Amino acid sequence: MAWHGWLGALVLLVDQALLPWQVPALARWFTPVMWTAYILLADALVLRREGRSLLHDRPREALLMATVSIPLWLLFEGYNTRLRNWAYFGVPEDPWVAAIAYAWAFATIWPAMFETAALLGAGPLPWPSSVRPPVPLSAWLRLAIVVGAVLVTVPPLLPYDVRPWTFGFVWLGFVLLLDPLNARAGRPSLLAAWRAGDRAFVWQWLLAGVVCGVLWEFWNYWALAKWKYVGVPVFPSVRLFEMPLAGYLGFPPFALEVFAMYHFVRPALGPFGPEVRGTQRGD
Repeated sequence: MAWHGWLGALVLLVDQALLPWQVPALARWFTPVMWTAYILLADALVLRREGRSLLHDRPREALLMATVSIPLWLLFEGYNTRLRNWAYFGVPEDPWVAAIAYAWAFATIWPAMFETAALLGAGPLPWPSSVRPPVPLSAWLRLAIVVGAVLVTVPPLLPYDVRPWTFGFVWLGFVLLLDPLNARAGRPSLLAAWRAGDRAFVWQWLLAGVVCGVLWEFWNYWALAKWKYVGVPVFPSVRLFEMPLAGYLGFPPFALEVFAMYHFVRPALGPFGPEVRGTQRGD
């Protein structure tokens, strides 16, 4: 395995082992440190199985993905100011240090999801991948775009007591809005993979959402600086770590919108493109 994989594995093991002692510097920065180490390890495992990976073959793309991950996640933070599902606790008091902590943590979200999807798809697929005749596009695409636009626009405008119930619509809305637009423009899309009969690719991304969701909540639970769910209204007392169980249903569609949002903004960000499994089709 490549050296950066061993480094990631070492950091994961050491940071987790030291957690019971609650060393302030480690426990407060636990989430971004663990996710950075996880990305290094996942990338090295993809490289070992595929012979290429995001960090090894496209380091500029990896840097771009980490950078764009920050404003993309801040979009959801903006929704959260209206829908009130989570809040942060234990963040460093110095505003500049807190800004660095937030930026570092947010920068790991998109790379972690792409690396997880790439790892799940590396080597022989654990599920059958069939190739079927393409399904023609139809008016359903236009309907999906309209419904998606409604789902991402209406929730913040609803009455105060209703808004916390609507975050699930936002997770679905960006998938319905952006993935058909990506397909129409010829950009990588989940819809294009599905139409071509590559259903395994879509399942691979859904599973990546589950894996990342469980790891996010597991590592967040032990951190000193963490988020807590203060407004998830569906069975809020039935929890796994900090997250109410019903909230885990949001991670699979979140993975799909991570894919759709990145490929929607990617053409405007420069000439070099992603060329690793899990990032586009046809590689």
